[in-house]
Amino acid sequence: MNNQPSNGSAGLRPASEAKATGTPGFPPAIEVENLRGGYDGEAVLDKVSFSVAQGEVFFIIGGSGCGKSTLLRNLVGLNEPMVGTVKFFGQPFTHADLAGRRARLKTFGMLFQGGALWSSLTLRQNVSLPLEEHTPLSRRDIDEIATLKLAQVGLGGFEDYFPAEISGGMKKRAGLARALALDPEIVFFDEPSAGLDPVTSRKLDELVLQVREMFGTTIVVVSHELDSIYSIADRVIMLDRAEQGIIAEGRPRDLAAHSQDPRVTEFLRRVDGKG
Repeated sequence: MNNQPSNGSAGLRPASEAKATGTPGFPPAIEVENLRGGYDGEAVLDKVSFSVAQGEVFFIIGGSGCGKSTLLRNLVGLNEPMVGTVKFFGQPFTHADLAGRRARLKTFGMLFQGGALWSSLTLRQNVSLPLEEHTPLSRRDIDEIATLKLAQVGLGGFEDYFPAEISGGMKKRAGLARALALDPEIVFFDEPSAGLDPVTSRKLDELVLQVREMFGTTIVVVSHELDSIYSIADRVIMLDRAEQGIIAEGRPRDLAAHSQDPRVTEFLRRVDGKG
């Protein structure tokens, strides 16, 4: 039986219709070669290689404990790979000097699972933090940009609210506004739908696509939520704990329909949609 979710609301483009904006002759947004990652000398992932096209919505999927978060931490520099290289737009990141790494980090945005907002700051103040840290802009300009970013994610009018005064879905939107504050080339999402109801999760998916369409942003999402995977992913890689690496790569519907690996089809055809 095929348990793939429907394509959702009319505002979402199914993966089969989505298009990455990778251009021939231009380097991929992300290139990972022969990566080994882990903790305290113990490998969780090994021989991981893949690339992400510019403007692609790319998902890293798999069951619990397969290394999704480990890979994400290696990509954004929170952990150093034990072996291997990570490049962004053709430029090395893992072996870059400190100045080069800092410059590249300014081109990333990151949405953490819970939004990771400072509870003592208003939404506008939370979104202002990257601008205060990394730009010479005036207070007035920073406030204007923060207000604009909140409006872009549907939070116009909530600038002076504190995180405790808004819903979980609104916190995710505010976290996304902060991730977009510096107009990043790549935004990373760590389980963005975690803790959200299906309607709120679908609205967040729609917002992710809007960001890609408006700004050409490359999107990398760690997730096990089938609704999101089928609704917005251009391509996925699937990690497996036993293999310590990638066991499938491609469009999620193609993998669900044609993969000969029972681990892949079981994951992508499961009824509950949860990993």
